[in-house]
Amino acid sequence: MNDDALAAAFEQHRRHLHTVAYRVLGSVTEAEDAVQEAWLRLHRTGAAEIDNLGGWLTTVVGRIALNTLRSRATRREDSLEDRVERLPDPLVTPYDGAQPEEQALLADSVGLALLVVLDQLGPAERIAFVLHDLFGVPFDDIAPIVERTPAATRQLASRARRRVRGTDVVRPDRPARQREVVDAFFAAAHAGDLERLVGVLAPDVVLRSDLGALRGGVVEYRGADTIARNALMFAHPDRVVHPVLVDGRAGAVITLHDAVFSVMAFTVVDGRVVGVETWTDPDVLALVPPGTWS
Repeated sequence: MNDDALAAAFEQHRRHLHTVAYRVLGSVTEAEDAVQEAWLRLHRTGAAEIDNLGGWLTTVVGRIALNTLRSRATRREDSLEDRVERLPDPLVTPYDGAQPEEQALLADSVGLALLVVLDQLGPAERIAFVLHDLFGVPFDDIAPIVERTPAATRQLASRARRRVRGTDVVRPDRPARQREVVDAFFAAAHAGDLERLVGVLAPDVVLRSDLGALRGGVVEYRGADTIARNALMFAHPDRVVHPVLVDGRAGAVITLHDAVFSVMAFTVVDGRVVGVETWTDPDVLALVPPGTWS
C-alpha cells in the first residue's frame, strides 16, 4: 500500500479514533495528539501485515492514551497548577438537527458527566472500561494494553463499571427536547424574564464554570434562583448565542464581536435543566473549531 492509499485508509478511521481518545482522556488537544501519534506509528509499520486496520488503530490509540494518563498522574503530583480542578475540554460540533454516529455515542454515554466520573478511575481501569463498555473492544485485545491477563482486565472493567453505577450520572432527554429547553433558557435570559428562567431550571440545578487554572479552576453555583439571576446578569445584546452540540448534548457557543466569549453545555432531564457547564478559559476557547458555529 503506497503512502496515499495508507493515508486514505487512516482517514476513514480518524473520527472514530478521535472519539475513543477523547472519551479516554477528556482533552481535545491530547486526543488530537494521540490520533496523530497513531498515524505516525501506522506510517512506520505499514498496513501489509495488519488484518484489521480499525482494530489495530483502536488498540494503538488505547496504548497511547494509557501512557498519557500515567504521565498526567505523575505530573499532577509534581505541579500545583495541575491540582486545580478543571472540567474536561468541551468537544464542540455543529448542530444541524441530526447527530453523527460518534456524537450519538457521546450523548448515550452521558458526555461530560461520565468524563468527570472516569477521571476518578485509575488509568488501567479507565482504559478497560472505555474500550470495552463504550466501544466493544474484546478483553483479549485490551489485556496487552494494560499488561494484564484477559481475566484481570475483565475485573478492571467490572470495578470501573461499579464505580460509574454508584454515581449520580443521569440519562438526558432526547436531543430535540434538550434543544427546546436550552432555546427557552436563552430566550428567557434575552427577555430578562426571571420567572421563565427559573421555570426551565430544576430546583437543585448545578452550574460549574471553568475559569482556567490561573484563575482558580472550577467555580460552582447551585439552585435555580441563583443561576437564573446570574444568567440575567451576564445576558447582553452584543453576546450572540450559536447553537452547537457539546459532547453530544445541547450547548452553545457565545460570541462577543465575532470572538468566542464562552462555551456552555446543558444537561436536560424531564424537560428541565439539571446541570450546566461553562468554559471561559481562553486556552480552551481557542480549541473550538470556527466551522462549528456561524
